[in-house]
Amino acid sequence: MADVVQALLQKIDYTSDTTADPRTKDWFFLESSPLKVWILTAMYILFVIYGPKYMKNRKPFDIRIFMVLYNLAMVVLSIYMFVEIILSTQALGYTVICAPYTKSNAQNPKEMRLARVLWWYYFSKAIELMDTVLMILRKKNDQVTFLHVFHHATMLNIWWWVMMFIPGGQTWFGACLNCFIHVVMYTYYGLSAIPSLKKRLWWKKYITKMQLIQFCITFVHSANSIRVNCEFPSWGKYLLTCYMILMIILFSNFYIQAYIKGRRNPNVDTANNYAKKKSSQNGSTINGTVKKAQ
Repeated sequence: MADVVQALLQKIDYTSDTTADPRTKDWFFLESSPLKVWILTAMYILFVIYGPKYMKNRKPFDIRIFMVLYNLAMVVLSIYMFVEIILSTQALGYTVICAPYTKSNAQNPKEMRLARVLWWYYFSKAIELMDTVLMILRKKNDQVTFLHVFHHATMLNIWWWVMMFIPGGQTWFGACLNCFIHVVMYTYYGLSAIPSLKKRLWWKKYITKMQLIQFCITFVHSANSIRVNCEFPSWGKYLLTCYMILMIILFSNFYIQAYIKGRRNPNVDTANNYAKKKSSQNGSTINGTVKKAQ
C-alpha cells in the first residue's frame, strides 16, 4: 500500500512540475503534493468513525458559544469571498457564459487577485471539516451521514486539484454561488445555536431548497461550458458536471424523503428526524441524510 501511495505521489509530482499553474503550485496547503490533504482527509474519516465511540459514555459538550462564534466567522469569510470573487471577475471581464483560463499571463495582477480569493475558498473547505467535529462532540451522530461526510471530504480534495491546475476561469462561478449559500446557511446555524432564537427560525426548509437550486444552476453552467467550447480544460468541465449530477441525485433523494414523502413541518429539524427514522430501521446511529450540504 505504501508503495502504491509513493508511486502515485511521484506521478502527481511529475504532473505538477509540468502542467501545474506556476502561480499557485507552491502556495500553502498546495505545495505541489496532495499529501497534506490526504492526511487531513484520513484524520477526518478516522474521527468520524472513532469520535462517536469516544463520546458514547460521555456527556455532550456544551459549546454553544463556540458554535455561535464559529458560524459567525464562517459568515464573515463567506461574505468576503463572495464579494471578492465578484469584484475580481468583473475586473477580468469574465462573463457567466464563459470565463477562459490561461497561464499565458501568469503575473497578471487581476488574475492573481482571483487566484488568491479562490485559495481562501479552497482553504475554507478544510475549515468546514469542523462542522462534523462539532456534531460529534455534541453527540449529534445522526447528522453525520454519508452525504455529509462524502461531500466535505470530496470538496477538499477536488479543490486541491482545482487550485493546482486551474485556479481561475470557469471555477469562479460555482465557488461564488456556494459562498452566497454559505452566508445564508451559516447565519441560520449560528442563530440556531442560541436557545432563545432557535424556535423562531422558520426558514430551514428554504435553505434546503436553495442548496438544491445551487447544484442545479452549477450543473447547467458547467454543462453549458462544454457546449460552447469555452477555453477551459476539458477534464475540469466534465469533473464539475459529473460531481453536480451526483450531488443533485443525493440531495434530491434527501429532499423527497424529508419534505415530500415525510411531509415535514419546516420548523422541525427535518434532517434530524429523518435520520432517526432511518436509524431505527437499519439499526445504525449514523444513517439518513445530510443536515448540511454545501
